[in-house]
Amino acid sequence: MDTPSASPKPKPTNRPFWLTLAVILVLIGWWVYATPRQAPEVPGAATTAPMPTGSEVAVFAGGCFWCTEADFDKVPGVLATTSGYTGGKTANPTYAEVASHTTGHAEAVQVIFDPSRVSYRQLVDYFWRTIDPTVKDRQFCDIGSPYRSVIFATSAEQLQAAQASLAELEKTKPFAEPIVTQLVMADDFYPAEAEHQNYHQNNPVRYDFYRKGCGRDARLQQLWGEQARHWPHKP
Repeated sequence: MDTPSASPKPKPTNRPFWLTLAVILVLIGWWVYATPRQAPEVPGAATTAPMPTGSEVAVFAGGCFWCTEADFDKVPGVLATTSGYTGGKTANPTYAEVASHTTGHAEAVQVIFDPSRVSYRQLVDYFWRTIDPTVKDRQFCDIGSPYRSVIFATSAEQLQAAQASLAELEKTKPFAEPIVTQLVMADDFYPAEAEHQNYHQNNPVRYDFYRKGCGRDARLQQLWGEQARHWPHKP
């Protein structure tokens, strides 16, 4: 009489390992995004970059200055960028004060550029395609007046160039919504704390997670299509 064969032993599974790994990854993601606009405390404030002979300065507010700085750093002819605060009513504001929505400042970026390599008008044309110009007092997931979009002209000539760029954009924009970005003369610019400078380079993981989580590039693609963050000018 044949004896029944023994049941095969269950194969070992790695399920506990993968479950633990998944939990760890979720916790890491939560930690990175839970406080996306806070940077580690580093004593000392930054200073504006020195201006080489013949260079000029432009100031743009496009929401999160980490992102605006990153977008302009890749432009040919841009020599330096500084994240900071402008357009407010108090001197030397801190990040916490600006974020409290009580000082009137906007997060902005000072752009030093070589006009023999890139014109101010080209910078303005590019700036439009790095922001959502259809919303007031916000950019993407950041809401409130510190995140309003503004072109701060540093001269009458810059203001005229920005107005001409806007007039042309009104005729060619690939979306139906009206443009509400402000064009004003520049006010005092205060560099942000040192930990906010070059954030995309110094903290690439947190920066990338913040930018994607905020939906910035997805909205830009929706608004501008292939024009989004695209530098069309030859160096």
